[in-house]
Amino acid sequence: MEAIRLHKLVEKDGEISITGLPCKKGQRVELIVRIEPVRAAECLPLTAERLRHSELIGLWEDRTDLPDSSTYARQLREQAQSRSS
Repeated sequence: MEAIRLHKLVEKDGEISITGLPCKKGQRVELIVRIEPVRAAECLPLTAERLRHSELIGLWEDRTDLPDSSTYARQLREQAQSRSS
């Protein structure tokens, strides 16, 4: 049995189009579809615009245990920067 490996990008939910196969009308074929995991490199980069619209902005806004979240965030950054490697 001849094996052909193709990598396709799904452009519409639930559909994959395959053309140009070396098979004839009436010939039986077996299809096995493996879904590749999303790699970090394929994820969209986090731009300032995407960050601004993310749930990260204002994450601590409603915390009652942090009276001043800006000061707390600044303290965390200073602690992280002063750690010795």
